[in-house]
Amino acid sequence: MQPEPGDRAPSGASPLRGLDHVYYWVTDMDRSARFYGEVLGLALMRRDGDQWAEFDAGSTRLALHAYMPGQGHVAGGATVVFQVGDLDAAKLALSSRGVEFGHEGEVKGFARFASFADPDGNTLQIIEYASGAGR
Repeated sequence: MQPEPGDRAPSGASPLRGLDHVYYWVTDMDRSARFYGEVLGLALMRRDGDQWAEFDAGSTRLALHAYMPGQGHVAGGATVVFQVGDLDAAKLALSSRGVEFGHEGEVKGFARFASFADPDGNTLQIIEYASGAGR
């Protein structure tokens, strides 16, 4: 039997309180902080020199973590998705700030989305839910 959405683990209450933050590894903190702050318009909440930066992304925080010496660079591993009210207007606004969109798609009757990358190649997306389909 498959679990239904919202079902709890059978062993009892989860010790997890909720999603705290998501972070991407970046090679140049200043460049990345400018992209997330100035291009995407996220408010900087905290910065720790060239090692860490946190941005207000609505219901959670989006953070940037500098690569450590000797650590290889691998972009991605996850996709951060931002909800928008009007996909076309959001694309136009971000395009005017230099964002180049790649893959775009639609799940009929549910949502439309468009993907782009940050300066380190990490994938981001914007999504517009159909009326009544989103969060």
